[in-house]
Amino acid sequence: MNSIWQSFSIFHSSIYVQKYLLHRYNKIGLIDPEKKSYNNCYPFIYYLNHAKSYYKLAVQSPISIQPILMFYGMIQLLKACLLTVDPEYPDSSIVLAHGVTTRKRKKKNYDFLNDEVKIQKNGLFPHFAEKIFKIKQLEAEKYTMERLLTRIPELNDLFKKSFEKIQSYKIGMVNNEYLYIPICILDDLNMTHSRFIDFLKQVFPFKHQLHTSIETNHNDFIKILINKKININECSPLQYHFFEQTLYIPINREQFSIFPEIMTHYLLLYNLSMISRYETEWWGELLHSYDSLDYPFICNFLTISLNKVPYLIYEYLNQNF
Repeated sequence: MNSIWQSFSIFHSSIYVQKYLLHRYNKIGLIDPEKKSYNNCYPFIYYLNHAKSYYKLAVQSPISIQPILMFYGMIQLLKACLLTVDPEYPDSSIVLAHGVTTRKRKKKNYDFLNDEVKIQKNGLFPHFAEKIFKIKQLEAEKYTMERLLTRIPELNDLFKKSFEKIQSYKIGMVNNEYLYIPICILDDLNMTHSRFIDFLKQVFPFKHQLHTSIETNHNDFIKILINKKININECSPLQYHFFEQTLYIPINREQFSIFPEIMTHYLLLYNLSMISRYETEWWGELLHSYDSLDYPFICNFLTISLNKVPYLIYEYLNQNF
């Protein structure tokens, strides 16, 4: 945890940050970039410092209030990111709302994994999705917690133990020249080899060359030559495993939509923070009764997100300079 935040130390220099923002604003063709980089220099630094305070408190706090601290810490990180691509942020009060909604009162026999969030037209979520990741038209989209959690490869083992099914296949280290997709994914996706090759050409967001399947240790793989270093924030639908530094490919076709993991963490933390604040009775019983699968998924997710989100944000900021 400390090493991740130490990486941000370069952004604690106003001289460096102004130069960094000037570079970003020149890149997007902003008029009068010097003035804007000067004006946004300290807000950028304060956003990062505020985020660090939230995350440091989250590490020291009981799980009962961690989602609140982590959600607001993530918001501060996203505000810093937005200043690199949206110099006028926030230019209206519309973008200050969360941009997501969920059912305030949970039904009887509430199941967290089946709970869902709904994207709103305005607010921080649709704003940063468009400005940072160029993803639009999310209004009214709904996502269940289980669907979101399956996008986090560090939870693969938990899904396998809990439901006796895997969610994705490991295909190689993030910096490998080649990736190897198990041929058995054709059965999972109900595709022929040629159809799958065409499918990959459509969904892969980075430059690559596909090779015919090869045999390695008596298992068939589809070999992919990567022409350029993979950006872990732009590798969706592939999934980046933070602790292994590896890449995974999902086996469910609906998971092949472009949906960067930062967006996934935002939605999960939003819902958990709302539950922590407004569903106190259910939240308290969850943390002390241990009578459902919700607890291990929530606990593991929070541990992963606590480390992974700051890292993904740092990589986003670092890759743009």
